[in-house]
Amino acid sequence: METFWADADRLLIRYGAVFTPRIIERAEGAYVFDSDGRAILDFTSGQMSAILGHAHPDVVATVSAAVASLDHLYSGMLSRPVVDLAARLVGTLPAGLDRMMLLSTGAEANEAAIKMAKLATGRYEIVSFDRSWHGMTHGAASATFSAGRRGYGPAAPGNLALPAPNAYRSPFRHPDGTHDWRAELEYGFALVDQQSAGSLAACLVEPILSSGGILELPTGYLGRLRELCDARGMLLVLDEAQTGIGRTGTMYAFERDGVTPDIVTLSKTLGAGLPVAAVVAGAAIEEVCHERGFLFYTTHVSDPLAASVALTVLDVVERDGLVARAAELGAQLGARLTALRDTHEVVGDVRGRGLLQGIELVRDKASREPAEALGAAVTSACLERGLHLNIVQLPGMGGIFRIAPPLTITEDELHAGLDILESAIIACAA
Repeated sequence: METFWADADRLLIRYGAVFTPRIIERAEGAYVFDSDGRAILDFTSGQMSAILGHAHPDVVATVSAAVASLDHLYSGMLSRPVVDLAARLVGTLPAGLDRMMLLSTGAEANEAAIKMAKLATGRYEIVSFDRSWHGMTHGAASATFSAGRRGYGPAAPGNLALPAPNAYRSPFRHPDGTHDWRAELEYGFALVDQQSAGSLAACLVEPILSSGGILELPTGYLGRLRELCDARGMLLVLDEAQTGIGRTGTMYAFERDGVTPDIVTLSKTLGAGLPVAAVVAGAAIEEVCHERGFLFYTTHVSDPLAASVALTVLDVVERDGLVARAAELGAQLGARLTALRDTHEVVGDVRGRGLLQGIELVRDKASREPAEALGAAVTSACLERGLHLNIVQLPGMGGIFRIAPPLTITEDELHAGLDILESAIIACAA
């Protein structure tokens, strides 16, 4: 054990994460297992991705068959799984989202979407939330405002921030104290207009900001955002990396609002833990980009293995009714978390939807002062009790927990994990 961690310290480039103090040997279903054989309930679905749990037999079979027959091709070649996936994926989306490009990671998908938006509009400015997380490649990182902006030199020109609607902490309030998200959004766009050089291309946002602290867009927000974008000739690009493919209790989070984006990006959940991502855009946008020489030629674009995995994920989600299951289990999760908030002084807020929800720990409900030290203590206590939880590892958000178990988790496993969470809060807050 000591040799492993010494070797890790000596050999690995550290990339921002504080490593969980366990050596993980294998994973199955809703659990990971450490080197001592201890089962740890995984409330993070890996990196918020493994919606079918770990080592799902259908995915294992698909990967085994694809690796043995057709996994990777020259990027100028096409295979049936890619075209089949395009048809299947487009069929799950509203009319107007007609063309797919298959990639590997969420950052890559957002990078491609940004390039398409710039090329299609002939403009270069990208608006995203001040707590956004869209990836670590240059264009995606330039549209990421929650962390990682200092020390790397200039971001891509034209990236502008919009205040994220945080109903728990926003200073924008109605006289009765409720969140005035409309005034906040209008104010944010007034600032965007003042900063803009007259070249607004797109607004890139997540329907629920996960790394930003499980901030859910209020009902009506996305519709008004659509109107503000249309008035400026901007495209609306939705990053559904963590919210897509059933996670929130609908196939896509934007369905709740009845708003269709111009471009949608998918990743994490589409591959159920494997590196699969996609960009889906309207035919008119794709045709303009093609006419103008759109170039996004990568080593793993249109890989058949990725397509086969995504097809299997969509098959299992549909066959096993996992969208409805996420809604049903999400209601139970929300009820349990709300009970924690109503019972414990240190649980300040509950937010999210389906099986992507979170709680924010505070010193007390009156001050709402963030409780980062308590968050770290609860995380450690949960791990000792057999539950892996993820706090948002960004400045000022160390007391915010993201809860995103697999859609295949059983009711007993879900409630067992929540029992552990409550016991850890009680122990650490005492």
